[in-house]
Amino acid sequence: MFQNPVFSNDGNRIVFIRSTAQQYKNSVGPDYDGAEDELCWIPAGGGDITVIDKANRRYNPHFVQGEDRIYLNNDNGNLLSIKWDGSDEKTIARITGITTYGISVLKNGKPVEAVNCLMSEKWMEAAELNLPSSAGQINLSPSGKRAFALINNEIYIVTIPKTGKLINISLADAGSAQFPARKLTELGGEFPYWETDGKKVHFSLGNAHFIYDVESAEAFDDSVKIAKKAEDKRVADSLAAIKSDTSRAKIDPSKIKTDSLAKKNIKKEEPRYKAVETEVKVYYSKDQPQGVILFKGARLITMDGDEIIESGDILVENNRIRGIGKTGTLSVPASAKIMDVSGKTIVPGFVDTHSHMWPQWGIHKNQVWKYAINLAYGVTTTRDPQTGTTDVLTYADMVDAGKIFGPRIYSTGPGVGFWGYNIKDSTQAEDILRQYSKYYKTHYIKMYLTGNRQQRQWIIMAARNQQLMPTTEGGLNLKLNITNLLDGYPGHEHAIPVFPLYGDLIKSIAISQMCVTPTLIVSYGGPFAENYFWETENPYHDPKVQFFMPYEEIASKTRRVKDGWFMPEEQVFPKHAKSMKSLVEAGGLVGIGSHGEFQGLCYHWEMWAMQSGGMKPLDVLKVATILGATGLGLDKDLGSLKTGKLADFVILNNNPLENIRNTNSVLYVMKNGRLYDGNTCSEIYPGQRILDKSEWNYEKPTNTTGIKE
Repeated sequence: MFQNPVFSNDGNRIVFIRSTAQQYKNSVGPDYDGAEDELCWIPAGGGDITVIDKANRRYNPHFVQGEDRIYLNNDNGNLLSIKWDGSDEKTIARITGITTYGISVLKNGKPVEAVNCLMSEKWMEAAELNLPSSAGQINLSPSGKRAFALINNEIYIVTIPKTGKLINISLADAGSAQFPARKLTELGGEFPYWETDGKKVHFSLGNAHFIYDVESAEAFDDSVKIAKKAEDKRVADSLAAIKSDTSRAKIDPSKIKTDSLAKKNIKKEEPRYKAVETEVKVYYSKDQPQGVILFKGARLITMDGDEIIESGDILVENNRIRGIGKTGTLSVPASAKIMDVSGKTIVPGFVDTHSHMWPQWGIHKNQVWKYAINLAYGVTTTRDPQTGTTDVLTYADMVDAGKIFGPRIYSTGPGVGFWGYNIKDSTQAEDILRQYSKYYKTHYIKMYLTGNRQQRQWIIMAARNQQLMPTTEGGLNLKLNITNLLDGYPGHEHAIPVFPLYGDLIKSIAISQMCVTPTLIVSYGGPFAENYFWETENPYHDPKVQFFMPYEEIASKTRRVKDGWFMPEEQVFPKHAKSMKSLVEAGGLVGIGSHGEFQGLCYHWEMWAMQSGGMKPLDVLKVATILGATGLGLDKDLGSLKTGKLADFVILNNNPLENIRNTNSVLYVMKNGRLYDGNTCSEIYPGQRILDKSEWNYEKPTNTTGIKE
């Protein structure tokens, strides 16, 4: 695998980072093990590859005209250079930005994958140091006189003096930096690059491309200064003339206010240069199956109140439910395919309101095992409340186009997090959220511990103004949770960290309709429920798990319980589950969130954990379907079996009302009118497509020595 390719100054060589294809293939999450990465070059016309040096967490090679050195970055925000043989490494500059409310940890310029969205004690201790953010990417211009720096998601340019020693540059306030600097972005930006002549910087933000002309920006600033100076002189001359006139009229000049020529209480926006913005439109057809099929004779748990049809039919046309009722009562077209599912149970597709299915970042894969396994376990709708990067946006587009097998992919995009910002006012909050409403079009955001209550209120006001649905991080802080509730936040992620929850709080949450997704699988206040299931189940030998899950993932999580072994009475999740039972019975909204701990099967573990507090199986299924869909604002189309809704449902071999563990008896899954085999995720209607597992299904090691174990 080859990354970061760039031509040398003379165009005769291409420098790149070489990574082993097997490491990339074996990677089960967004990152891969880069310990074997090498910095290499190859002749531009083809030929042998020359290894310059081990990459050693250095990346982003680039060049300066007239110099025969290779410039690189590292994760400390440093700009480095080396000779072509890898020797004589020099650290030229370290560039930092604002001090955020929390911390940001990078690898190759990208956020490090933490434990999905839970902050470890180590990370929280690091946050106490309150260090400025390091640059994730630094590129010298072709002339070498200045560089751009990508810090968090903002882009700056700064002059880099050649002093022969390390220079520390802070761009926290670009206008007052120790060397000439300016901030290029207004709302954020990604993927910056210099034009060949070094006069313009290109970057993108979601669906837009920007070109920032540095010389034009400097000329614009100069013209503004000249105009302001002329205006100041005009005002001063006018005041002098007025004072002169009033002396003849016996008016005391000292009583004339200096702002008499200006309108009061009108705040003018300072004129400023803006990058040229071009909206990029890529047209594709959304997946739209064609066909009519009748599912006949199943038990239908409709989620329309407590309605259960013991022997019912569902008629699906294309991707919508066109009829539902007792067996034999529907008008069925003669061309319809009939599928007899007598004795089976049909429930709406499962909704995962807190789903971390982080696929490969950077270089994308063509199929995602995490998507496929969740779909095969009946999860047809997901909302990821923290994606780390924007890669999820293009993966979701591929699912919508039918190119990748998977559930519906909704997300907040990268969380509006404490590692990226230190919000100063409501205007800045509006600007930050415009990334999501205009450029990412996520429809959701996550307010992720972004500061004090006023800062959190700025964000929810901006979300309301831009019609974004926010959710919040629990953060093990009951007072924080309650103020989020009082301020109107409609979502809460992770368990409310106390037990029991008394009636006043239960009633307040229920009336507010804040949707609580407790993620019992990673419970606050005690051992994680995942440990309980790893101790009491045998997922390693589960044939379905083995079919979908890469070996590295299944073995690392199931052959040893890494966080210890606990007595049943030490488990905290049944206590939190009792609180969720009370909340549902009070009319509140609760969601099932698997947290991506053990993809697919873990969603069922979360349902079983939810039932451990005494919740009725029907209510558990409501939490997994209609309540979760309502919490995400999707209940008009999803969450129940009703005429006109999208054809998302799960066909179970066994009745979950008799035993909640029967949720894990998935025979078929219908998502968006396409029917998938529950054991293989291959499509069986209306088309026939076999799931391509080549991205993660690699050969097992073989004995090449002939020596028996």
